[in-house]
Amino acid sequence: MSTTTRVSFEEFLKLPEEDGKHYELDEGKLVMEPSATFRHNFIRDQIAAHLRRFVKEHRLGRITAESGFRLGPQTVRNPDVAFITEQHRKKIDIDRTPILGAPALAVEVVSPSNSAEDMMAKIRQYLAAGSQAVWVIYPGLRLVEVHDAAGTREVVEPALLKERGPFGKHTFSLPLTSIFDEDEQ
Repeated sequence: MSTTTRVSFEEFLKLPEEDGKHYELDEGKLVMEPSATFRHNFIRDQIAAHLRRFVKEHRLGRITAESGFRLGPQTVRNPDVAFITEQHRKKIDIDRTPILGAPALAVEVVSPSNSAEDMMAKIRQYLAAGSQAVWVIYPGLRLVEVHDAAGTREVVEPALLKERGPFGKHTFSLPLTSIFDEDEQ
């Protein structure tokens, strides 16, 4: 269960950085997320590695994990994995946080502490701020929900995730067993 307090964006920026504490700003409400589990981090790292190879091969931009993005005046979210286009990367200061604007792709790995309401709020915030797609990964169900800017929602069960949206003319393919099965590595 996460705890919330109301703070301004300026107060949010002044919060001290501490190991194991991750903060988000949800339309003025400070949200402290609990530490991630091994499974959560494993899945996040697998997705980031697959995306990093694909994005580098096609010179599309950058992949980052757990970086803050300012989605609105009082909203900062830290997607588990994010894809930033090369055009967006050229406009940001890579030494400052949060990054101004939404990533082209935001990936959220659902934890036991995430409520459905909180996850839907994140999806809406990413898409309203300009993300082209949001992937919501459900480790326990072994499936991925793909949301796009057109309002489409697709559920991909253990098989092959094929996504084109944020990658222009390139299609990214990801066999889901490679992110869910720790023993497959």
